[in-house]
Amino acid sequence: MRIVFMGTSDFAVPSLKKLVEEGYDIAGVVTQPDRPKGRGNKIIPPPVKEIALLNDLPVYQPENIKKIEAVEYIKSWEPELIVVVSYGQILPKTLLELPPLGCINVHASLLPFYRGAAPIQRAIMDGRKETGVTTMFMEEGLDTGDIIMQLKVPIEENITHGELEAILAWKGADLLIKTIKSLKSEKIKRQKQDGSKATYAAMLTYADEIIDWNKPASAIHNQVRALSPKPGAYTTIGKNKIKIFKSRIAEKDTEGKPGTILTVNKDSFIVQTGKGSLEILELQREGKKRMPASEFIKGNRIIEGLVLGRQENFDEN
Repeated sequence: MRIVFMGTSDFAVPSLKKLVEEGYDIAGVVTQPDRPKGRGNKIIPPPVKEIALLNDLPVYQPENIKKIEAVEYIKSWEPELIVVVSYGQILPKTLLELPPLGCINVHASLLPFYRGAAPIQRAIMDGRKETGVTTMFMEEGLDTGDIIMQLKVPIEENITHGELEAILAWKGADLLIKTIKSLKSEKIKRQKQDGSKATYAAMLTYADEIIDWNKPASAIHNQVRALSPKPGAYTTIGKNKIKIFKSRIAEKDTEGKPGTILTVNKDSFIVQTGKGSLEILELQREGKKRMPASEFIKGNRIIEGLVLGRQENFDEN
């Protein structure tokens, strides 16, 4: 079985690694072009490209997968199956219809829930207790294809997006191998998605990053962990932008002005929210390194009564 793998991000890496480990015939790897990244705008290859090159696999990086020349290039590899995992572009009908065994996608949700670009982040933000991975046959609609297999994964109370993504990536890779084996044995079952139950996981926006301290502690905690390790949920202390990467719900029945620091401890500080309070454990001042709250407190004026999200005095010691 000749396979073309299409993927870009870290989430796709375990699936490509598993295909290599299982000895599948990978005709080539399609990934996004190298992009500038970081403060120096250094050109960085996608994670999938790095793995492909380490395994001496042909790599193709079209700017636009819908162009005829891109489809023809992939056609020249004569794939029997195309595997798509976090690729980043919508495939044209001509490509979806190219391989005789179809195009299979690994998606980080229990479809039809959380179709779209940010299924893991949105599930955490919504306070869900469970998510999972789905393999499906691709069609022209956005994550609307027939389900092949699914695997449920619990969402722990304090798990971050980065931690959950790593778990789902490997679970998805295992599910992909099971799916392909079922496909080879012709024992595969297709299940139509119930469109009436579909939800959409919209791409994150700048507005998603802003902490509103009037919200309950549980909602802010979900926001913080959904945006960790990047881009990070942020607030302000005085004129300074502060990103928070790790938190914990402190108490459910505290009262006070939302955003007010209630208690400063050696290793953390506690902030009043619209309902309950939130313990801040890891954060970053703009232009500085990410650090535990214990270190942040040593170098910055964090005192009881200080209000986050407002223009307050903020001086380094």
